Amino acid sequence: MDYFPFFMRLRGQRVLLVGGGDIATRKARLLLKAGATLNVVTLAIDNELEELVQNSGGSVQLREYQPCDLDNVVLAVAATDTASVNEQISADARARHLPVNVVDSPELCTVITPAIVDRSPLVIAISSGGEAPVLARMVRAKLERLLPASYGRLAGLASRFREAVKAKFTTGDQRRRFWERILEGPVAERVYAGQDAQADRLLEAELESARDEVGGEVYLVGGGPGDPELLTLKALRLMQQAEVVLYDRLVSNEVLELVRRDADRIYVGKKRSDHSMEQPAINQLLLDLAQQGKRVLRLKGGDPFIFGRGGEEIELLAENRIPFQVVPGITAASGCAAYAGIPLTHRDCAQSVRFITGHLKNDNPNLSWPELALPGQTLVFYMGLLGLEQIAHELVEHGRAPHTPVALVEKGTTSAQTVVVGELSNINTKVKERDIKGPTLIIVGEVVALRSRLDWFSAKA
Repeated sequence: MDYFPFFMRLRGQRVLLVGGGDIATRKARLLLKAGATLNVVTLAIDNELEELVQNSGGSVQLREYQPCDLDNVVLAVAATDTASVNEQISADARARHLPVNVVDSPELCTVITPAIVDRSPLVIAISSGGEAPVLARMVRAKLERLLPASYGRLAGLASRFREAVKAKFTTGDQRRRFWERILEGPVAERVYAGQDAQADRLLEAELESARDEVGGEVYLVGGGPGDPELLTLKALRLMQQAEVVLYDRLVSNEVLELVRRDADRIYVGKKRSDHSMEQPAINQLLLDLAQQGKRVLRLKGGDPFIFGRGGEEIELLAENRIPFQVVPGITAASGCAAYAGIPLTHRDCAQSVRFITGHLKNDNPNLSWPELALPGQTLVFYMGLLGLEQIAHELVEHGRAPHTPVALVEKGTTSAQTVVVGELSNINTKVKERDIKGPTLIIVGEVVALRSRLDWFSAKA
């Protein structure tokens, strides 16, 4: 993040605007909407800009810019068509530690103007850091279509009742839950319909009858294999509702970024010989937090019910009558295979697919190798990097052809995805030649050979 986003209160504050043409006028319109007092310095001024300055209670100086123009202002905006003047304003403002914006020159700015969706008092700012302003405006246009104009009135309703709700509920979590119900229910619908008075009366009734909401709940959510765009809509909604999140090692940073920012985060990841928290302790922590009245998100990589030990976690919750929801995620086999351009089944060479844990207990195989070595099926091994040599050996030993194609996918579906392709006879050697660290997925079967033909997946591979 090149710029830290924040909103600056300009109502009644003096702002220096240097320039008098179309660009300066566009800036002035936005500044005036924020209630700024405009002090314009320019050699010539457009009629509209002059009127805007008068409406703000500001002043116009028809002359060259001078450093003293920065006295007693809270923000400087350079909107001239002379590069040297813009550079001088930027340097002078920086020397005073004064925020400065130079139009179309992000390298001279300490603050930038975002694209704005205005549903006052709800305001959304979109910025590309000055790198792609057209894209920022496109995003703004999409949001303008998605967000009803009545959102502003809905925000106003929340403002009017804020103190009453604060007095009613003793904790921030209780207030948050009340507002989430109000802003997604019948009260909000009244506002959307233009029935503001009815909305106020309905909210008053809700507030009068409301009780402290203390019931805890657990959301067991599959975060998918890494690409945040593979999350389900329900997963994203619950990720935004949770007050505490327990997440594991396989949850990508991009997915974790979509969790509500003020939620408490607890890392409970596990990897070989390094468990930050044992599974029974995780189960108990979920129960303890829910019994405290928290909405708890248990965020797992992939799908929680495929080698994710999700069943163990909800078993304790069920025994203690704790409400829970389970949200499936795209498992690594589906996601990694698709992004590597490998179909898991194909009528010519694989009529079934098997998901197998490659994490061998005590480093010894405990699998039905004769069944796994049968032809006409695709094998997908989770967590099999350390056991790769033994997996390949056992499959060949029990009848699978040494030339059977194999693919190892590292960090699948992410921008760091790596695919190593070989055969059972040489895949271990090929992997050792690469700096593969995991997480990995191993795909064994004739479908791997189709990867070279499915070049329409090349953008993901």
